[in-house]
Amino acid sequence: MTYQKLTEKTLKKLASIVGEEFVRTQPDVLQTYSHDEVSDTTYHHLPEAVVFPQSTEEIAAIIKLANVAHFPVVPRGGGTGLACGAVPLYGGVVLSTERMDRILALDPTGLYAIVEPGVRTADLQAAAAAKGLFYAGDPCSSDSCCIGGNIATNAGGNRAVKYGTTRHQIYALTVVTPTGDIVQTGARLKKQSTGYCLEQLIAGSEGTLGIITQATLKLLPRPKQIVDILAIFPTPTKAIDTAACLLQAGLLPTCIEFMDEPTLRSIEAYLHEPLPGKDKRNYVIIEMDGTEEEMEPALESIDTICQRQGATDILVADYKKIWRARKAFAEAVRAESLLVSKEDVVVPIEKQGEFFHIIADLAHKYNLITRIAGHIGDGNIHLNILKPAEESYLTWQKRVTENQTALYTALYQLGGRLSGEHGIGAKRRDLMERFTDPATLALMKTIKKALDPQYVLNPGKIFDISK
Repeated sequence: MTYQKLTEKTLKKLASIVGEEFVRTQPDVLQTYSHDEVSDTTYHHLPEAVVFPQSTEEIAAIIKLANVAHFPVVPRGGGTGLACGAVPLYGGVVLSTERMDRILALDPTGLYAIVEPGVRTADLQAAAAAKGLFYAGDPCSSDSCCIGGNIATNAGGNRAVKYGTTRHQIYALTVVTPTGDIVQTGARLKKQSTGYCLEQLIAGSEGTLGIITQATLKLLPRPKQIVDILAIFPTPTKAIDTAACLLQAGLLPTCIEFMDEPTLRSIEAYLHEPLPGKDKRNYVIIEMDGTEEEMEPALESIDTICQRQGATDILVADYKKIWRARKAFAEAVRAESLLVSKEDVVVPIEKQGEFFHIIADLAHKYNLITRIAGHIGDGNIHLNILKPAEESYLTWQKRVTENQTALYTALYQLGGRLSGEHGIGAKRRDLMERFTDPATLALMKTIKKALDPQYVLNPGKIFDISK
């Protein structure tokens, strides 16, 4: 795909839309917006400009200009993505929603919030809590990620077992289409069957089908009681298989999280503090919420199941400490190595133990250094493969690529998929082309071509439209 470079005339038109101070072309700014959280510079690409609109109308005007002047536009929220979904592969404009950071409404009676896309997830959670309410979306990066990006990637996180992913928190979206039209999708209704469910098409589309400029989101009454249980197991498979046992028993935890022994050592080193348990620790964090009457029998059942699974310790965890450790996973890995292959696989819950054996066998075969955590209550395993400091990038990447081929072949045979919550972006695009059913991929491309005939909106993500 070829695009027109930004001319002085085009830059002036952008400035007339958002204001001169909100069109940035300084080299240090362009460098900052050339990547997301993926530190591998192979995936970094400089934009020609970064723009900071403050309204839906400004975004619509930018997109209409892009269609006329034929330059690509890449939407960006908090820049916390792990799939290069906000990387400007073809230059052009990065459109940052940072200035669109208002919570427009928070209604305790109707149990909803209306927010702009640049609102930090943690800020919405805090605003809801201040009114005795609860926003269920909770990615591990909630302190820095934004609602728009959460919706665009259908972020999962720590509460998806009980409350679903980000798409399950959506009532309605305001969206600017790839041709610059402003559309309202969805409605603040418990149910409707009125044409295509367009808000759900936008959710998870990674900024390729529209730019989210406003979201009406579901809120819930704040749970009466929250308890976190830490169960420690001698082997990872015993730990992982516990998730299926809990769900089969009729329990519905908020989350079931896993961290293996090497990951726990990495987190201890990063936080400079010990974590509970001795050698051969594999953690399962089980969070339950509800009323006191609901809690007592549920916690008894959890204790029984964990003992039956061979847990060596079952503790009531300190909420702040255990979640500080769990949410430190990404930064602890980054402290060990700046070059990491982050896999975000998802597999049927009852197949997780089998898949973990495959991960371990392949890691041994290809001599890989791994750190593993996961949302095992919904089958989402985060496999991080670290580059050794003494090894060349090309040698390491060759082993990683060979591992991916074997890993994803096995994954799809088990009914799994490439990504549970990080998305495809540019980083997994080739794998998406390779492992997705051709008819399914063709349908996705047809939708993209129909909605974005000029291919101006976040091109090169999810799949290559030119193939």
